[in-house]
Amino acid sequence: MRAIVVRKFGATPELIDMPVPEVGPGTVRVQLEAAGVNPFDAKLADGILDGKLPHDFPMILGVDGAGTIASVGPGVNRFAVGDRVVGKFLGSPVGHGSFAEFAVIPEDGTLVHIPEGVPTVTAAALPIAGITAQDLVDATGIEPGQTVLIVGATGGVGSFLVQLANIAGAQVIATARGSVADQMTRLGAAETVDYTSGPIREQVAAAHPDGIDVLFDLVSPPEVLAELTGLVRDGGTVYSTIWAADEAALQARGLRGGNIESKGGASELARLLDRVAEGDVVVPIDATVPLADGPAVIGAPGARGKTVLAI
Repeated sequence: MRAIVVRKFGATPELIDMPVPEVGPGTVRVQLEAAGVNPFDAKLADGILDGKLPHDFPMILGVDGAGTIASVGPGVNRFAVGDRVVGKFLGSPVGHGSFAEFAVIPEDGTLVHIPEGVPTVTAAALPIAGITAQDLVDATGIEPGQTVLIVGATGGVGSFLVQLANIAGAQVIATARGSVADQMTRLGAAETVDYTSGPIREQVAAAHPDGIDVLFDLVSPPEVLAELTGLVRDGGTVYSTIWAADEAALQARGLRGGNIESKGGASELARLLDRVAEGDVVVPIDATVPLADGPAVIGAPGARGKTVLAI
């Protein structure tokens, strides 16, 4: 089968032929049709989990994937051959990911059925970014009427976070270039802040002199995030998804939150898929590219929405 791999940490991703993986007890083999691309894929190739989990090389990249169950191992009862499924293909050892024509995953892993009416390509773009956004909203406990600033709103996580925060009843302020402000509005943002026209803090402070309730920052380095936290009212919440938050400083100011690592799994993914099926959540896909072109898009500068590999 064709698969995108790296032969060592830091190597350039390449498309090669690999053996088709075999199923074992409690596992299923998925014939993948689409795979979502995330910033995490490039970090995985560079060794972000080196020393934390064992790795197999050549390491097949990719975490988000969707397709059809091709075969099932002994003891499997949640899935059957022919089921359409989507999941997160990251386990131990690392290196058996979704940027391939087939992948094996435990049936009790983050793997769920795709609801009727949800295209497979759409489902493939959902797991990492969507679950991260859901985890942020769940951890915060957003209340109707709260003001939520999302810095980095046009990326994969941000596009879902705008929608989920809006569904929770928040007044969402999204940072975005002026050229995509309409897109943010369609996703549920009440306001947009064009970060190219001046400092975000100054613009938000001018519009909201009494402060905001929640800051979700998906992109800012520590020094920028520290400045933006000045916008948050006492007792408010700040979360960084890139580990840029000074948690001690937040606590000293009476702010909740800090750095967050997504822990969501199958139940969160199923909940998101139901919202997609019902039309409450849109999956913004910026580009769909063939598997053969996949090596060139791994680690490429962020697009608006998601990039999906067609396998």
